[in-house]
Formats: sequence, C-alpha cells, structure tokens
Amino acid sequence: MKFSTILEKLGDAASCNSLSSNQENDPEITEITAVDEATTGTLSYIEGAKFASMVSKTNASALILPLDQALQTQAQERGIVWIATKEPRLLFAKAIALFYQPWRPTPEIHPTAVIHPTAKIGKQVYIGPHVVIQQGVEIGDDVCVHPNVVIYPDVKIGDRTTLHANCTIHERSRIGADCMIHSGVVIGSEGFGFVPTSTGWVKMEQSGYTVLEDGVEVGCNSAIDRPAVGETRIGRNTKIDNLVQIGHGCQIGAGCAIAGQSGMAGGVKLGNGVILAGQSGITNQVKIGDRAIASAKAGIHNDVAPGEIVSGTPALPHKQYLKVSAIFSRLPEMYQTLKQLQRQKNS
Repeated sequence: MKFSTILEKLGDAASCNSLSSNQENDPEITEITAVDEATTGTLSYIEGAKFASMVSKTNASALILPLDQALQTQAQERGIVWIATKEPRLLFAKAIALFYQPWRPTPEIHPTAVIHPTAKIGKQVYIGPHVVIQQGVEIGDDVCVHPNVVIYPDVKIGDRTTLHANCTIHERSRIGADCMIHSGVVIGSEGFGFVPTSTGWVKMEQSGYTVLEDGVEVGCNSAIDRPAVGETRIGRNTKIDNLVQIGHGCQIGAGCAIAGQSGMAGGVKLGNGVILAGQSGITNQVKIGDRAIASAKAGIHNDVAPGEIVSGTPALPHKQYLKVSAIFSRLPEMYQTLKQLQRQKNS
C-alpha cells in the first residue's frame, strides 16, 4: 500500500492537526513495525523525545512523528517520508488496523456446542466447539463465543461482545455490548465471603450480580468476583490487563486502566479514569478518586484524592515518595555518621 494511500484511508485522523512531508517520494508500505526493527518498506512512529535519536538510525521508509520541526527536518534529510501529528501513537494504532484485523470466525453454531433450550441466541452469532450455554442465558447479535467457553444460568451478554476460548461466565453476570473477554477469565465467580465463628469459618453465599458495562475489556486469567448482595460493577470502556483480581462488591468507574497483577479487595471504589500500574494492591473499602494514578507495586491502604499520584508501600503522594526513596538510599551513610557522632559524644 502506498504511503499516500495510507494517509487517505486514515482520513480525518491523518489530516486533523497534522502536517505531512511534501516529498515526491511515495514508498510502498508492506508492514508496520517498531522503529528499532524497521526495514525498507515499513512504517513506524516516534512518540516523543525519548526515542528522538531513532530518526537518525531507523531504516523505516515512513514515519509518524510528533509536531517537532527538528525531527521533521531530520527525517526529510534522510529521505524518510513522514506525517507529524499531536498524537503519534494514536495515529500509529489506526495505521496498524489498516494492515491487521483480529481473526473472526463466520457465524455458526458448532454441532458439539451444548445449548439449553431456554437460552436466547441473537443473530449472526458464532458459538464454537464444546461451548456450554445453560438455562436462561441471553446472547445478543453478532456475539462471538470461542471454543470451550462455559456460560452459567441467568447470564446476559450484549451485542458484538467476544468471549475467547476457555473463559467462564458465572450466574448473575451481565456483560454489555462491545466487550472483550480474553482466555482464562472468570467473570462472576463467588466472592471470598466467610464469617469467622468459634467453630470455624461459615460460608456467606454470594447472591449478588457482576456487571460489565459496554466496551469493557478483560485480559487473560483475570477474575471479577460476585458479591454477597448488590453488585460488582465495571464501568464503561474500562480496560483490565492480564492476571488482575477484582474482589466482590468493587465499583470501578468508566475509562479506567488496570495493569497486570493488580488486585483489589472487596468493596473498593475507583472513580472515572483511574490508572493502576502493575502489581498495585488496594485493601478493602478504599476509595480512589477520579483520574488518580497508582504507580507500579503501590500498596494502597487509605483513600486517594482525585487526581493524586501515589507510589510505594504503604502508598504515599508521589513527590513525598521520591524524597523518602532518596533518604532510604542514604541510610547506610547516615547510620555511619550517627555512630561516629555517638562515639564522639561518649569519648
């Protein structure tokens, strides 16, 4: 595909707030690659200053650049055609979609699927080999259910949602439209509810609902638990990475991003647009305000204000954490100084 054709297909995404080189060169682009792996005939991108040095090293035939005149001039001098935009990564993502679309099977119901007669199946649905769909399930139009998925009774799944192989959807789950549930995910499993008594633990039945609003994506081997009463709710367009645990009764806002190996105890509440970096941990009943950010391995025991960035275990405001970390690295030196002062005092 010619570079000029790519720009045409990108349409408004390529023309809005963008500049393009005026070179006569219009290379044939056969692949989209990372900038450090690019070869002749490939398109790549530079997100910002961190990778700016790659413009002088890359073998890409075309680049998506930030609005940086120095980088544009450098690319021009090397004979690399380019388009510059305010959001290079976003435009790169849209360019990838021109060359690759995830495989999607033709709608059909495989003969080995086991579907209860009370289940309601929408139009243009794919149900793969060895799928089990139990009583009272409702599946919308254009849904894709890959092999070995098990859907328990009284589950509702919205239009255009995809359930990848070997995920399990437990009873009382509600999954919206345009969701993506990856392999190994368990939605609506029983929350960890046990009451301590003098004779041992008494199980508290988990009778609530698990709700995923439209556009939610859940990564491989993550679990979202069903509460004893009420709802566990994941807000619209929230994206959840692999190996994430969301406990019973959690309320996750819209547009959140939760990275791998993060975990939330029961009753946690996240506002809208919250970001949890990898291995973040949140104790029960904690509230995180809108657009707050937890850095990697943050251990959060107290509420976090909207817009705040926290780091460390126990989590502290990020600026305070940086100061504490700087002091921590100097503790051996400070200890030696303290010992010296004590000796001087005692002499």
